[in-house]
Amino acid sequence: MESNNSNVTFDYDSTSDDIPYNIERNIEYVITCVIIGIGLPLTLVAIYSLYSQVQNSNVAPIFIINLLISDIIQFCCMIVLVAKPDWKIDEIFFYIYYYCVLASVGFMVCVAVERYLVITWPMWYHVRRTIKISLVVCVVVWILPLVYVLPLYFWVKFEISETIFAVFLLVPFPLLIFFLGGTLKSLFAANRVPSDEKRRIMGILVLVLLIYTLLFLPNIIWSLVEDARLNDTFDNLTFILLRFSPLADLILYVFIRKGVIDKLLASLCCCRMDSDDNSRSSV
Repeated sequence: MESNNSNVTFDYDSTSDDIPYNIERNIEYVITCVIIGIGLPLTLVAIYSLYSQVQNSNVAPIFIINLLISDIIQFCCMIVLVAKPDWKIDEIFFYIYYYCVLASVGFMVCVAVERYLVITWPMWYHVRRTIKISLVVCVVVWILPLVYVLPLYFWVKFEISETIFAVFLLVPFPLLIFFLGGTLKSLFAANRVPSDEKRRIMGILVLVLLIYTLLFLPNIIWSLVEDARLNDTFDNLTFILLRFSPLADLILYVFIRKGVIDKLLASLCCCRMDSDDNSRSSV
């Protein structure tokens, strides 16, 4: 697929005589540099922090770690491509970038599934969750994006590759809604789960769905609707939103950390955080 048929373009040259077009490209360039400058160091710190938790036999952060790794690769692709390499390098990193975008989608779904199981099937989850199983799931998620990237690399018809991309992005959307609804339904019956953990789980699921709706849904529309692809403004907007996804993923890292976020969630839920869970269980 030729790059001019895609909304993924890193060509920031201002040689065109179209002044509004040049202004848009320069704005995209500045936004990309800001995203890289903020997101890359913070993501590295987050990965290091989460890795120390996995070493303590806590498997919960594994999906978040892989999600952040896919974000790191996206940042690296942005760095290379805004540097205006030759077309061969540009093409290689074009494929790598979109491969990691789709991988990040898969890990977002994994995070939602894991939080859903904690509430709806707690006993099964605590028995079945192991580092080995989590790693196998991660390998599968890293392999699945090849379903889109390989046809794209071998220059399959543009409409076919974009349909594959749209389906890949569209399938998780109803799943995320289902996991959120199922978790909310089971939340009040989960007596063994501390109230602060309940709020954190709901916060994660709401955040995942919100990120997906705001940042990925426009790309689904772009892929499926031809008129949307012909609209330059919408084309640029969908790509800018996509580049914000690694920054949004950092918020997921904040939500799985205990501390300040618990107080924030407690205030948003208009309920008092239990500081002593033993007193609650004795009532």
